[in-house]
Amino acid sequence: MRILGIDPGFAIVGYGVIDTASNRFTPIDCGVLTTASSMPFPKRLKSLYQSMQVILTKYKPDAVAMETLFFNTNVTTAIAVGHARGVLCLAVENENMPLFEYTPLQIKQAITGYGRADKLQMQQMVKMLLGLAAVPKPDDAADALAVALCHGQSYKLNQKINGV
Repeated sequence: MRILGIDPGFAIVGYGVIDTASNRFTPIDCGVLTTASSMPFPKRLKSLYQSMQVILTKYKPDAVAMETLFFNTNVTTAIAVGHARGVLCLAVENENMPLFEYTPLQIKQAITGYGRADKLQMQQMVKMLLGLAAVPKPDDAADALAVALCHGQSYKLNQKINGV
């Protein structure tokens, strides 16, 4: 199964593509989609949508997993990221691909076994689980791979529970 993980953002969207078979995860690609702060807001959203369409067409994932929106104090940023998540979800829906969403706590729990893991712990586990020589850069790409891994592990667990 091919999984696309998405770490949503507005200026930077991380993406990570993995394949899973049996109990193995194989990294395919990871990177970021970016928009310039000098671009008008609607053009930034259009750019994210079109860039995500390219990723979906190129990798043809069987499932897409995205981190849910989490914000602490900056409501303005949260609204912008919410808009970005909307166009990313629309791109996935327009390709008729299943979309799964996970909270930051669920992702950390799936990757490290500890829901309050810090960024360094997460990055090291992504590196180890995918057999990478180095932690993927930038951080948004590593985070997207963590989202994909979370779905891969959750999917396998659900398969076992349901006897498939």
